[in-house]
Amino acid sequence: MSHCHTKLNNRTGQCNNIQYMTMDNSNEKHDVDELSSNIQDITKEENFKQEETSMTTVRQCANGGETGTSDNNGMEYKPSEKWRILKNISVISLAFMVHFTAFQGAGNLQSSVNAAEGLGTVSLATIYFSLILSNVFLPVVMIRRLGCKWAVAVSFIAYMPYIGAQFYPTFYTMIPAGLLVGLGGGPLWCGKCTYLSVVSEIYSELTGVPADTVVVRFFGFFFMIFQLAQVWGNLISSTVFSSGDSNRTLFNNVSEICGSNFCPGNAANENSNMQRPPDEQIYMVAGIYLACMVSACIIVAVGVDSLRRYKEGTREGSGTGLSGFKLLAITLKLLKERNQLLIIPITMFLGVDQAFLGADYTAEYVACAWGISNIGYVMICYGITNSISAIGTGSLVKMTGRVPVVCCAFLLHLGLLIGLLTWAPTPDDNILFFVVIGLWGICDGVWLVQINAYCGILFPSREEAAYSNFRLWESLGYIIAYAYSVYLCSAVKIYILIALLIVGMAGYLAVEWQEKKKLREKAIQ
Repeated sequence: MSHCHTKLNNRTGQCNNIQYMTMDNSNEKHDVDELSSNIQDITKEENFKQEETSMTTVRQCANGGETGTSDNNGMEYKPSEKWRILKNISVISLAFMVHFTAFQGAGNLQSSVNAAEGLGTVSLATIYFSLILSNVFLPVVMIRRLGCKWAVAVSFIAYMPYIGAQFYPTFYTMIPAGLLVGLGGGPLWCGKCTYLSVVSEIYSELTGVPADTVVVRFFGFFFMIFQLAQVWGNLISSTVFSSGDSNRTLFNNVSEICGSNFCPGNAANENSNMQRPPDEQIYMVAGIYLACMVSACIIVAVGVDSLRRYKEGTREGSGTGLSGFKLLAITLKLLKERNQLLIIPITMFLGVDQAFLGADYTAEYVACAWGISNIGYVMICYGITNSISAIGTGSLVKMTGRVPVVCCAFLLHLGLLIGLLTWAPTPDDNILFFVVIGLWGICDGVWLVQINAYCGILFPSREEAAYSNFRLWESLGYIIAYAYSVYLCSAVKIYILIALLIVGMAGYLAVEWQEKKKLREKAIQ
């Protein structure tokens, strides 16, 4: 699932859920290449944006709901406090890695393990539908009432029923559990980002290092640890599912029913590779994942200090921030602008693309031709290349500019989609499964980082609405793709992706052209 992150805005004191963090640009001119270069230092996953740091809502988190001022009023800390802060950062990073080891691992299996009547895919669509509502209405409310630490811990608990439902997967168990996951997602990421921002400022005061630098380092460390979840979660599932495969023979006559020829309901009946693993193995994987989530909750509850320890001297001032219907109103208002309308297709493409990868490529190519037990190994490759791409794209943009890098990603991604249309996968194509997913990870790293960053550049001083729109249309892409996944054949879904990619790229280039035209006109004046 895509991970929504938080911007703390000086003007509103609002926790805004976004996907990637960029450096604070203050009121200076937004230089495109400089911004993309900064992303190299601070992006460890699909992704994240941090533009300004506010201590208004932050202090509300620290006080468990009480309002506060923007400084500590001379409050003194022992030298050991900086080590305590580093401990807290390490522990919360570990907790997220352990928790999402379970959730990401389970999510990658849903379209294959719970394929009957599209149950697994529908449950994923439910998560993203619920997440849209959660991002708008819940984070500020939960953080004010519980504080950041306990908002994270409670949100972890909201994910557990989804793993528990794997023991008895039906629409009556999976759909309500998916709704709970979405509701917990908004407060979870807002609480985590706010916690890191608070302790970053305290650490800055203790060490004399600029606050912006500390924030970048802390978030960079967090995502370095967090990205390991994709590796461990998939490794667990593939190891367990492969344990009984020594005497199992793969169904080899798959070229006519897998890949672009795959149609829901037909291939599974003719292909033993698509058979659900034994219940004992599924229960073992679900049990391990559930233990991971319980452990993550305990790690936060016991190992992370509450921000109340920084409460002293922060009792004045207030800040309500944008939430609920106010945030929804300014989000919809931004749709009147041409630039926002032009980038909607590429934003939706990101959601449809990720949904196709997690629900369709894993089932219709990997599982169908090579077996369910190999899905995890293939997805590990994706996680690694996606992370490397997200980190390295900043250096490329610094040398060439953003447009050439995005154009290269477009051509590579288009080539991959065309290749999927013509590829008839077989069990002997095991290396090709990794090559395709690895190149896909490179493309996604470019898309997610650059498009996220560009949203902040296009709408300075209106980031709340810009990123709310981004999450809205990306999540809508997820929902639509998961919804039609159980009805359409693979080739049709690939054609939809190609069309969205081309239209989205055209809209993106139109915005780039308009913005450069404005810069030239200003230069002449």
